[in-house]
Amino acid sequence: MSVDKIRAQIVASVWQAIAQSQVDLSVINQAEQEALVSRIADHMLVAFDAIIGTEVEVNTETPALGTDEKILWKGRPFLSVVESYIITTERIKLVSGLIARKVENYELIRIQDIDFKQNMGERLMGMGDITIRGQDPSDSEIVLRNIPNPEKIYELLRKAWLEARSRYGLQFREYM
Repeated sequence: MSVDKIRAQIVASVWQAIAQSQVDLSVINQAEQEALVSRIADHMLVAFDAIIGTEVEVNTETPALGTDEKILWKGRPFLSVVESYIITTERIKLVSGLIARKVENYELIRIQDIDFKQNMGERLMGMGDITIRGQDPSDSEIVLRNIPNPEKIYELLRKAWLEARSRYGLQFREYM
């Protein structure tokens, strides 16, 4: 379910709680009531995400599984318990599942293009999606969805991608 749909459900739930509480809000005009409910919904989303537990580490020097491989970023989609992402100097690791677990690696040198996008709701919440396209045989496109600070992570990923290509002597070639 998208963040916008979850937010809409929270807004509806707040309105329902206000109606059931029988608190008289007639002294507050409708626009201010809507702003209050909107603010409550946003704070509830952030609080719920914090309760789930954000594990974001940027530029840690802890080695990953490889010899010289270092973890550059660890995170997860907003409000997700079952997915997490790890970007290292060599690959992107996607981990999913709560009981059963699936781990997929996407080598940085196989990437051909990286983009990020944010809709208006995501932009207000400071999150977005990063789309990665490449030549990986298992999946030619992956999306890191609903991640915090997508532009910062996009730039970190782009730099790691270019460094990995340089390390292995790969160059870009455009065909016309």
